[in-house]
Amino acid sequence: MKLRLVGHDYKYAVEQIMLSLFPDERPDYSDDCGNAPSELVATSTLRLGKAFAQVSTTISCGETIFRGTARVHVSRLTDKIMTGRLLQRIVKQSFFRAAEGVIDAPPVWGSLTGIRPAHMAVSAIKGTGSVKAAIRTLTHEYYVSPSRAQMCVQAAQMSIKLKETLSPVDIALYVGIPFCPTRCAYCSFVSNSVEKSFDLIEPFVQVLLNEIKTAGEMVKASGLRVSSVYLGGGTPTALSEEDLDAVLSALQSFFDLAYLREYTVEAGRPDTLTKPKLDILHRHGVGRVCVNPQSMSDGVLNVIGRRHTAQDVLNAAHLVRQSGAALNMDIIAGLPSDTPSCFRHTIDEVLKLNPENVTIHTLSLKKGSRIMLEGTEIPSGSDVGLMLDYASNRLCENGFSPYYLYRQKFTSGGFENTGWCLPGHEGIYNVCMMEELCSVLALGGGGVTKLVSEGGRIERIFNAKYPKEYILFADKMKDKYEKIMRFMSMEEAVRHRHERDDY
Repeated sequence: MKLRLVGHDYKYAVEQIMLSLFPDERPDYSDDCGNAPSELVATSTLRLGKAFAQVSTTISCGETIFRGTARVHVSRLTDKIMTGRLLQRIVKQSFFRAAEGVIDAPPVWGSLTGIRPAHMAVSAIKGTGSVKAAIRTLTHEYYVSPSRAQMCVQAAQMSIKLKETLSPVDIALYVGIPFCPTRCAYCSFVSNSVEKSFDLIEPFVQVLLNEIKTAGEMVKASGLRVSSVYLGGGTPTALSEEDLDAVLSALQSFFDLAYLREYTVEAGRPDTLTKPKLDILHRHGVGRVCVNPQSMSDGVLNVIGRRHTAQDVLNAAHLVRQSGAALNMDIIAGLPSDTPSCFRHTIDEVLKLNPENVTIHTLSLKKGSRIMLEGTEIPSGSDVGLMLDYASNRLCENGFSPYYLYRQKFTSGGFENTGWCLPGHEGIYNVCMMEELCSVLALGGGGVTKLVSEGGRIERIFNAKYPKEYILFADKMKDKYEKIMRFMSMEEAVRHRHERDDY
């Protein structure tokens, strides 16, 4: 799509909304005037008047032109940050209004872009003090569908509720184990096949044990409290029993877990889960285990490269139940060879297992995945919508509520990923990470530490992505923890200053 910006340079905002509404298009800022008759040309024009700032967008295809406008009162443009935020909002709104004449049906998220829509709902709820007003904001100002607006507000309410229970010294702890039995066709995560990188596991674990010791000492020195622990990846249970026990033992030795409210381990691949491993998890206090079938169709599982069957999922889930842990299960809508009827079967089979948590993901088309590299055929966006609608209805019927959600780029149909839970079984780590309610200390391969100040400032520190790099990363670990200590020291000084002011 040809893009022309007049009076502003909010390229990112225009490209975000363009990709949301026209996922097959790519931005083109060339000056070539010889447009093909079927080529789309969008012109976004900002004009600042005495009373209003207004953006007008035209989208033309040959002789047909569609127009949309949006405006904001100049009195609201109070500073640089607020001005940028509001002007980008009306850039997107005007583009959306023009595009309504071109697209077959508006996306369920309307003109709302970004990965954390619940952020917007939290602000709306706090600003108005009303859930109904927040829903109106989402549906009327951002054109979000009523069903998504309701889901978004429910997730926002959980975020607000959880934030009230967190102390300024609470943190979440993430441990990344970037190994899986095999690599799934849809995967672009930082994970290595155990078959191909077996020799890296032992040195990786040794470096991780050293990082756990360093991190535990830093947390203790900083007076921080660990409220949740999450082992993800990859598939942590792809480790041997000895290595898994060593990692969990180190966490127990070097961290004070007296304030722990949640301990979760990903056993996403049911073919990695055994009773001895579950006994190890139970012995170390793990209270939630994730068994992620993605599909309960053997045909779909075979196509995406998961070397297990639906029966293996059932067996693993029963083992988790016997261990006494809560059960989370992840499902993906839009996988290759899946259909709405097949997906309905997956939902029904998962619900028979009575999990406390179910996460419904939408397939994200990642550049490095085998699906993209091989051009694998996938279900249409409309079929994915049918899948998600069925999942939402069935989960609600069974007492589940959405407690966190997020969006990714290039998802089928522009849909979302949503965590659902039974009352009292919210995944604390998931909410804290997604809604940035507290700092997250990330250890291991591909871990991203997210430091959150009381004022909302975010600072990220990235661990090395791949096992080989992480093993070499050991030499730079000191720098990482010195940086974290400086951040935490500054936060502690701010807290003490606030305490003196309150006194």
